[in-house]
Amino acid sequence: MSEQAIALPRRSWPSAPNGPAFRKVLSALASVVVMGLLWEWATGHFRINPLYLPPLSDVFRTIIEAKDAFIESSIKTILETVIGYGIGVLFGLLSAYVFFEVKTFRSMFFPVFIVSQTVPVIAFGAIVVMVFGNGLASKAIIAFYLTFFPVTVNALAGLLSVPQGQVALLRSFGASGWQVFWRLRFPAALPSIFVALRLSVTLALIGAIVGEWFGDTSGLGVLLLSAMFYENSALMWAAILATAVVGATLYGIVAAAESAVVFWKEEM
Repeated sequence: MSEQAIALPRRSWPSAPNGPAFRKVLSALASVVVMGLLWEWATGHFRINPLYLPPLSDVFRTIIEAKDAFIESSIKTILETVIGYGIGVLFGLLSAYVFFEVKTFRSMFFPVFIVSQTVPVIAFGAIVVMVFGNGLASKAIIAFYLTFFPVTVNALAGLLSVPQGQVALLRSFGASGWQVFWRLRFPAALPSIFVALRLSVTLALIGAIVGEWFGDTSGLGVLLLSAMFYENSALMWAAILATAVVGATLYGIVAAAESAVVFWKEEM
């Protein structure tokens, strides 16, 4: 069959660190620096009560003074997030494939997936911790719970979005059902899948942190609870800042993978 009809655009590899991705990183870093400077200036200029918003310098000082606790907590929360996220992605992709191939399963079980997401994560987390205890597994399960549904929905939507004319064209050249899936449907669904992957990685982080709220000895969620209990505003904002850095890093890794895999997608 003719490759030209379905060939994807060729990847053009950047030869120097001055492409769109590099400029986006610089722009993001510049925005962070500007926001940090505004934060530090505003707290002093407007004499904001440190109980509500401490100076950024105090927040950094708190992180430095308790750096071991922040490193340990960040590593633990990242581990919980990555495990739950990874399992949720695999389960979501497999579920989308099964729902796509077997319409009976889709009509029977897809509504169950929808109903499962109506349960508040706090209620679901409480049940999980009661059953599995306060270990790593319970946090990973909560992260999994917030991950699999967006992946399933977007992957299924991507698989169903391929025009039947393109499928008929491939079949007219003798392509099997498996070849149609791997050479047409799955690549076409990748942009939708990565939208869900970017969204789900932040939801998985939220799930891990919520799981830590039900009782644990370390983790970013534990730091947040401790700060609220002792009314330590600088520690609370330090934990929020650490959580934001972890979330942005995980999101950036997924976005970088998307740029490498879905290289034919138009830049947004």
